Amino acid sequence: MTRATFERLGHGPSRPGRRPGHGPSGPGPRPGHGPSGPGLRPGRGSSAAGGPRGRGPGKGGPRKGGGLHSFGFRTRVAGVVVLLVVLAVAAKMIVVHTVQAGSISAEAAQQREYTQVLTAKRGSILDRNGRPLAYTDEARSLTFLPKAVRKSIEEEHRKNAELPGVDERLKEIAKGVSVALGGSISEEDLLGKVTGDEPFVYLARAVSPDVAKRITEEFPEVGADPESIRLYPGGSLAANVIGDVNYDGNGLIGLEASLDAILSGSDGSRTYDRGSDGAIIPGSTRNVHPAINGSTVRLTLDSDTQWFVQSQVIKAKQASGARAASAVVLDAKTGEVLAMANDGTFNASLPLSDQPKAELGNPSVTSPFEPGSVNKLVAASAAIEYGLTRPDTVHQVPGSIQMSGVTVRDAWPHGVEPYTTTGIFGKSSNVGTLMLAKRIGEERFADMLKRFGLGQRTGVGLPAESAGEVPALSQWSGGSFANLPIGQGLSMTLLQMTAMYQAIANDGLRVPPRILVSEERDGSTREGRARPEPVRVVSEQTARTVRDMFRSVVQDDPMGVQMGTGTKAAVSGYQVSGKTGTAQQVDPSCGCYSNSRYNITFAGIAPADAPRYVIGIMLDNPRRSSDGSGGQSAGPLFSTIASWMLQRAQVPLSAPAPRLTLTAN
Repeated sequence: MTRATFERLGHGPSRPGRRPGHGPSGPGPRPGHGPSGPGLRPGRGSSAAGGPRGRGPGKGGPRKGGGLHSFGFRTRVAGVVVLLVVLAVAAKMIVVHTVQAGSISAEAAQQREYTQVLTAKRGSILDRNGRPLAYTDEARSLTFLPKAVRKSIEEEHRKNAELPGVDERLKEIAKGVSVALGGSISEEDLLGKVTGDEPFVYLARAVSPDVAKRITEEFPEVGADPESIRLYPGGSLAANVIGDVNYDGNGLIGLEASLDAILSGSDGSRTYDRGSDGAIIPGSTRNVHPAINGSTVRLTLDSDTQWFVQSQVIKAKQASGARAASAVVLDAKTGEVLAMANDGTFNASLPLSDQPKAELGNPSVTSPFEPGSVNKLVAASAAIEYGLTRPDTVHQVPGSIQMSGVTVRDAWPHGVEPYTTTGIFGKSSNVGTLMLAKRIGEERFADMLKRFGLGQRTGVGLPAESAGEVPALSQWSGGSFANLPIGQGLSMTLLQMTAMYQAIANDGLRVPPRILVSEERDGSTREGRARPEPVRVVSEQTARTVRDMFRSVVQDDPMGVQMGTGTKAAVSGYQVSGKTGTAQQVDPSCGCYSNSRYNITFAGIAPADAPRYVIGIMLDNPRRSSDGSGGQSAGPLFSTIASWMLQRAQVPLSAPAPRLTLTAN
């Protein structure tokens, strides 16, 4: 709203003062006309005796026609003043039309000219099936000019006392807007805004156009400015992955931030002239630069799978009493991320300021941990790949082993046991694993860690991804090789851990995981990022052998002899291959391993005979299993997710598999 200020300049005529010497006086007699006598000097009008001296002509006596002379003088003075004013105005006009004409014309044009920003529409984020996970729609911001509106209401009330006064009208506006918004903003809050001292306030943002129209029709004092609104139809669905935008529509966290340049596009502009009423002057539009809308991106996520996995992760966290829980699901062949869920998240549909406990990060890629026995896959693969053992080779495994001055024991006390190679991993024997690691050697083991992608970012395309930590071979201490093969002394993210097993599921070929499928703009589609180059980790035969060996982990045995450590991960009707993990957490108070706090993990392949899915699970220090049962196992959560996915995809049941021998006796 603008206000014009007017000045009035007044010029009143000045009255000239009385001229000296023109007051009425008694002039002396004219020479030769006064009485004469002896002693009088002619022409002086004085007597020798010192009588009064007369004044000469024009020296005080009234002239002939003296009243007309006074009027004419005043007229001449007034004429001079008028002439001077006319000359001043004429001079100013000459200056304006000559010297200042260019600058005034430019200033007027500048006041009339307006450059409008043409806002680019932010691209949508879709799941693999084209379902929207985030998209932009039109909305309205309700605006108000408290000072100007109050003044206007007051003026109208003075003109017509039947109209409401300022206080009454502002209360009507606050109440009406609150009701129209469904009470999402209280009448008290709105009243505080409309009665404030600010020249401009937002009453509400992200209001639907229909609601805004009804409000402005009932309350013309309220403005409705167009704005774009970012919508997340799933609310908290994959919110840790998708992220959120700020009030200006720019990426704040998650993919919204890392893909901001792709999603946001480029704003355009146009210039036009507008009249005093603000309307565009026809034919004045020029310098048009169209906006380039942002690209729509398609992800590898499947909304249904994400919803199910996310809900089950939350349940598992509650049932197990864990501090946190996460799960990742990959396509066994392509490495595409089908689901990535954490128990802690937020609702992207609500303002972050209203969610004080919101967890905005994505621990599956940002928070590495020591995995425990899940990492024994590396030793198993290297031992088979280098021909150091066979699945049915029997090893005499004692209850403890010395390596570089470090004593390592199995999780349960036992004497020498005749475990097969399969049994070493099915029983999760630390001692047996280190016996094989000695044969592998430090250099080959370090190389195998690298082949599996550990200590390296996956390049999945999610922000703040951690590479985990694997000490360089040159930095290994005497005890490093006693810890690394059993999953201590190194760290990895849940995505890295799951990707390790994808390599075995894909016959030894590791395909780095990805989450971005394509970018779509103006009807054309291109691949979002170049497909990552596969990495040959082990031979196809080695991968199949290891995959079959790790079926022993979920194998049950009523006698308990040929039973693995992860029977709760079994899926009825399907072969499953996987590995349990238990790793001591570091106690920050002493910088040493805790004997009471653990990371509980599971990574598995389903079905083992024809892999479709790879699933990784991580529970942070649970008190119970993920289904609430005794022990500390992530297996039940794996089983629930795998069973649901296999049935949903109508994957054929597995053929009966031969039982595996874990213990030779």
